[in-house]
Amino acid sequence: MDLDKVIRKINSIDAKSVGLQFPEGLKMQATKIARKIEEETGAIVIISGDPCFGACDVSDWKMKGSVDLIVHYGHTPLPLKYEVPTLFIEAFSKIDIKKDLEKSLEYLKGYSRIGLVTTTQHLHLLNETRDFLEDNGKEVILGSSPSTRKGQVLGCNFSSIKDLEVDVILFIGSGNFHPLGIKLFSNAKVLALDPYNSEIRSMDEFADRILRIRFARITKARSAKKWGILVSSKEGQYRMMLAKEIKKTLEDAKMESYIILVDNVTPDALLPYMELDAFVVSACPRIAIDDSQMYKKPLLTPQELEIVLNKREWENYQLDEILFHERYQ
Repeated sequence: MDLDKVIRKINSIDAKSVGLQFPEGLKMQATKIARKIEEETGAIVIISGDPCFGACDVSDWKMKGSVDLIVHYGHTPLPLKYEVPTLFIEAFSKIDIKKDLEKSLEYLKGYSRIGLVTTTQHLHLLNETRDFLEDNGKEVILGSSPSTRKGQVLGCNFSSIKDLEVDVILFIGSGNFHPLGIKLFSNAKVLALDPYNSEIRSMDEFADRILRIRFARITKARSAKKWGILVSSKEGQYRMMLAKEIKKTLEDAKMESYIILVDNVTPDALLPYMELDAFVVSACPRIAIDDSQMYKKPLLTPQELEIVLNKREWENYQLDEILFHERYQ
């Protein structure tokens, strides 16, 4: 957790009060880290108890005026303006993937040019993985983008894999959303290596299943006449300009639409608006995909709304993406 770096930073700026923010998987470390910081620096620590979804969701507005520094664990910084000085600690996973790399060679037979990508907690494994694959005769390509590190993808940004000319893309990390996004953005063969359960899986079948679910949501939304347009107040997810464009598009199509500003998009937050037929999410793109079964009404991405309105062909389906270097106001 790089406590030495945190303590040096706090002492160097003589911070009297420090905010701590963690993703859900690291929150159990919060009190231990807070105790160590207070013992070593004399600063008062305030722990953010809210959910944290990424560097798009730094608690700077809520902690502004209360802390001199925020220490944000588990993510890399985004090109955003944070209201409080923020130290990002990436908190890399300690997992060993040597045996999984050996296994991956079986799945990579017949492929010579490999695109390699991962998420923040495994970025430190990219050099090891690239060296291993190159030692076994593979050519390895790491993509890059203005918003991410080399070889990194986010849950809302897959720019680093666009236009990669490779035979297959190998994703290192857990879960299905990131490799699903890679599959839909690249239309390439995608293999996901999950180092936590030593599983390597192709994303073909999973992508087909998700697309069937999304097609069902889009089909149901075709009968909608009243729409809610969801905007998040989180700095990295705030796309009010996009929401206003969506509202105009819906009204041009002779439909009712209402912009709803929330911090976290949840089923409970939408309960007062059940007279609406469907919702478009301009916040985190994962909400509509990951959590769709939690909502009684269809939640669509802006691109899926285009399909509903016959402005995009189903064959051109793609996930929503937030481009942080193109600031939405």
